[in-house]
Amino acid sequence: MGLVDIAVKNNGYISVAQATAAHIPRRSLTEAVESGELVRVDRGLYALPDTWEDPLFIAQHRFSRGTFSDETALYLLGMTDRVPLSLTMTFPRSYNTRPVKEAGIICRTCADDVLGLGICELLTPYGNTVRAYDLERTLCDIVRGQKVVDVQVVVPAMKQYAALRNRDPMKLLEYARKLGVESKIRSYLEVLL
Repeated sequence: MGLVDIAVKNNGYISVAQATAAHIPRRSLTEAVESGELVRVDRGLYALPDTWEDPLFIAQHRFSRGTFSDETALYLLGMTDRVPLSLTMTFPRSYNTRPVKEAGIICRTCADDVLGLGICELLTPYGNTVRAYDLERTLCDIVRGQKVVDVQVVVPAMKQYAALRNRDPMKLLEYARKLGVESKIRSYLEVLL
């Protein structure tokens, strides 16, 4: 399987790691760029020339320790039609977020004991898989850590959650307890459920 075949199989993208796993030398990527078969998108990430640029997928590749959260996760979950003006990602507290901020991404940090709580894989609008927080974790995140909660985001998201058939309020409360926002989440649930 060649570079182009791997890229076609992966929605137009191929990483150095994928090429290496297929026993394709790195210089082949450089040669493919020089011949116009591939375009270098970011460090270690290449795409077919006609591939639509997916900012979420590229950000996930570039900052692989991050997880999409807050309004970005709500968007990926289909719980808001507002396209986020800036991407939001959550990182371990020990992570150096300066390069992430310089890339225009809003950074959140989280304690290691709850960092992995609610991580799932979601599809971007371009069909690429990225890591994000699930709905219950995202609802907790949008009410926590902000002095002023954005009611234009929280209230519609909570109303949509209350209307879902597959909602899991017990999971939501468990996450809220672990993240220290149980009273805030309970107040929304009491009004909406």
